[in-house]
Amino acid sequence: MIEQHIFTVTELTAKIKTLLEDHFAFVWISGEISNFKIPASGHYYFSLKDRDSQINAVMFRGQNRQLKFLPEDGQHIVGLGRIGVYPPRGTYQIILEQLEPRGIGALQIAFEQLKKKLAAEGLFDAGRKRPLPGLPRQIFVISSASGAVVHDIMQVAGRRFPNIPIVLVPTAVQGLDAEPQILQAFDNIAHYQHADSQRDVIILARGGGSLEDLQAFNSESVARAIFNSRLPVIAAIGHETDVTIADFAADVRAPTPSAAAELATPRKSDLLHQIRINQASLQRRALNAIALKRRQLGALSGRLIHPRKRLDQLYLRLDELTQRLGRAMQRYQLDYRRQSLFMGQRLMAACPARAIAIHQSKLEEMKHNLYKSLTIHINNKHNSLQYLRMQLTAYNPQAILSRGYSITRDAGNGHIIRSAGQTHIGQALDVVLAQGRLHVTVDRNKENQ
Repeated sequence: MIEQHIFTVTELTAKIKTLLEDHFAFVWISGEISNFKIPASGHYYFSLKDRDSQINAVMFRGQNRQLKFLPEDGQHIVGLGRIGVYPPRGTYQIILEQLEPRGIGALQIAFEQLKKKLAAEGLFDAGRKRPLPGLPRQIFVISSASGAVVHDIMQVAGRRFPNIPIVLVPTAVQGLDAEPQILQAFDNIAHYQHADSQRDVIILARGGGSLEDLQAFNSESVARAIFNSRLPVIAAIGHETDVTIADFAADVRAPTPSAAAELATPRKSDLLHQIRINQASLQRRALNAIALKRRQLGALSGRLIHPRKRLDQLYLRLDELTQRLGRAMQRYQLDYRRQSLFMGQRLMAACPARAIAIHQSKLEEMKHNLYKSLTIHINNKHNSLQYLRMQLTAYNPQAILSRGYSITRDAGNGHIIRSAGQTHIGQALDVVLAQGRLHVTVDRNKENQ
């Protein structure tokens, strides 16, 4: 019996790893990106799939820094990589070293992605575009010193307005040094500005070339330098059909460097012609204004009065006003006297001494009437009292008793005895006389005798 070798999981995974990595050291692969992720490490993780299968893919940060575009879900790509096995999970993946979009160039994809990003931030908005100065104080040209671009710009500007200084800020316009030199040129211009810098303008220019040659003008840093520039920027990059990110970020795009020079410099002959027109118009307006003022001066001179005549009129006016003032004062004094007399009469009528005398007389009269009424009232009350006294005397039991009458009461309960029938033999009685009392006992009683 043949003894079978039993692999551990680690051994089997190691053999698979060796087999795959030896047989697929580097392979070209194409597919559609899905589940694209960028963790904090900066590595790219995604899946590559076609209609029937998919494979995990990774591109480490050291390699993806060289890409000219940012991969996205749904992109079809072609990549060069090697198969690798991750033993802890027992999975295999492709580790990509190169990556290119399929059907469209990486530079074009990077161009579209950057254009979309900066447009969303508002760097291309028409509302933030700065107007070009009508007559610039000087023109800064950022371009190559050895190309025909600077010659064309200076020739056009010198023909249109030779008095405007052209300041060349030489830079590389392609290659690895182009982008940092262009940025340094914008910094140098910013430090060179002074109080009258609002009249300056910048021309960023180069001749035509391929998309790779124009790469420095499709960078995000150059676009932001144009956006942050305090001076308006004219972009003249490549031929008329060439469009770069710098063209979108600039305040004005010119199809050629010569056209940029025409946009930046006015035609001196046109300005001189306009100055002559304005000068003639100003002269006509000045002459018309002088003629008008002369007519107004003549009219005012005819209306001017001699000072002596004016003084005589003022003296007459003063006399008239003095007389009117005297008459007004007399009327005022007369009205014041009448008012004072009227107020005096009213004051005398309301004099307190007179009012006191009148009220004192009324008080004496009222006192007399009160005394008289009181005397009559007292007499009437005295007579009524005498009458009541007589009646009271007549009805006084003591008076009746003094005429010989008496009051007999039951000695026991004090009831008045009005008839003999109310008594009985041996009953004790109390007899009240006009003077004194009698205590008696009934010996006999006879009613109606």
